[in-house]
Amino acid sequence: MTVNTPALSFRSKNILAPMVRVGTLPMRLLALDFGADIVYCEELIDLKMVQCKRVLNEVLETVDFIAPNERVVFRTCEREKNRVVFQMGSADAERALAVAKLVENDVAAIDVNMGCPKEYSTKAGMGAALLSDPEKIECILSTLVKGICKPVTCKIRILPLVEDTVRLVKRIEKTGVAAIAVHGRKKEERPQHPVHCEVIKAISEAVTIPVIANGGSHDFIKEYTDIEAFQQATGASSVMIARAAMWNPSIFRRDGLCPLKEVMQEYIKYAVRYDNHYTNTKYCLCQMLREQLETTQGKKLHAAQSIQEICEVFEMTHLYEETTAFLEAKKASLKSMLEDEDDQMEDTDVIKMAVRYDKREYPPQITPKMYLLEWCRKEKHPQPVYETVQRSLDRLFCSVVTVAQQKYRSTLWDKSKKLAEQAAAIVCLRTMGLPEGKFNEGENHLINKRKRESQELLNNKAHEDDLLVEASHKRAHVTEKTTDFSSSDMPQ
Repeated sequence: MTVNTPALSFRSKNILAPMVRVGTLPMRLLALDFGADIVYCEELIDLKMVQCKRVLNEVLETVDFIAPNERVVFRTCEREKNRVVFQMGSADAERALAVAKLVENDVAAIDVNMGCPKEYSTKAGMGAALLSDPEKIECILSTLVKGICKPVTCKIRILPLVEDTVRLVKRIEKTGVAAIAVHGRKKEERPQHPVHCEVIKAISEAVTIPVIANGGSHDFIKEYTDIEAFQQATGASSVMIARAAMWNPSIFRRDGLCPLKEVMQEYIKYAVRYDNHYTNTKYCLCQMLREQLETTQGKKLHAAQSIQEICEVFEMTHLYEETTAFLEAKKASLKSMLEDEDDQMEDTDVIKMAVRYDKREYPPQITPKMYLLEWCRKEKHPQPVYETVQRSLDRLFCSVVTVAQQKYRSTLWDKSKKLAEQAAAIVCLRTMGLPEGKFNEGENHLINKRKRESQELLNNKAHEDDLLVEASHKRAHVTEKTTDFSSSDMPQ
């Protein structure tokens, strides 16, 4: 649970809509710069998020949620903490709650996507597929509302009948959500179809919670003053903008749109500053260029294969070099500080050695940790205790093992907790002059021990089988005698 902070209000707000591949950190920050009140991240799938670990990135000054393959799935920062809404795709209440608890301390609210018509979402029972399962909608939203401290919202599309849509929204309201975003199109309709303002208006009049109108980019919103016109047409509390903001995020600026070149340069600054992947950066810039993609600049952008090349296209090489130099220097400084702290903290009581564990040097299923545990049992010492930490700077691990009141560790950091623990065990074994189980150490007593144990199990099993066979024969013999006896006593 989080520390209580003022809840995010969804009334009278201009909001950046959740957009796949667009709503990453650079776009969200840029939208805030131009005047957006609230920004939604792109939809992130619950199955992917539950595998992530939360990591403080001290170089970028961000909070990163990292997948097992080390890919950044969601990145946020202090600047947007009280204004960013985390949108997830989910069809499972408990999994949705697990994701919400993972991120709730770093965001302002949690949203569930219930309107995406794309196959990747609906085939898993998420997005617009939920519109036909109101019981599941209620279950997911109620679980979230009861399980976290932050406001919960959802985003839907309208149903074929207005009455059914209003009935569904009233059920959603009863779950305790803070607001509901309504895309004024049916799930089979696309941007070129007119937005149904009258349906959003009927919803706004039917419920007391804030209704956020979405879907006006094609018919209404071309500049800032159009936002209010769309709000009045729908009777909604707030307006959520997608494609108009994707094309030019200065749509949120009260004083009118900024020149596209200026907007794109500001976007690139954030992309470089926050190490946004070049493919995502290129995609967003292409959406802004639109009809200019066939120009010389557009073709160069399309051909770019790195963030540096993108900066060259927009004549921002100096910014790239300056920013990357600053980040590299900061990384080196932090790393040096961490190493100094390690030396100062542990030089006096920890025996250290520069070693790594390479499983290719050991027989299958034999590890240094096993050898160390076996030695402790033999010498009647308490079993080894491992304390492992992860360094936020590079997400590497270091482990300290305590054996007979002495601590040991490797000075080399490893990419996993398991590898770090094995390295610590190696330091301990080598310090004491004990074997660690490597191929080149000759006869391996642990392998021999395992072979003996396996043979004993086989022998015991064979003995048990012999006893079962013998018992079976005895029962058969007794049965045969009984049958013969009974037969002789039968009347002829």
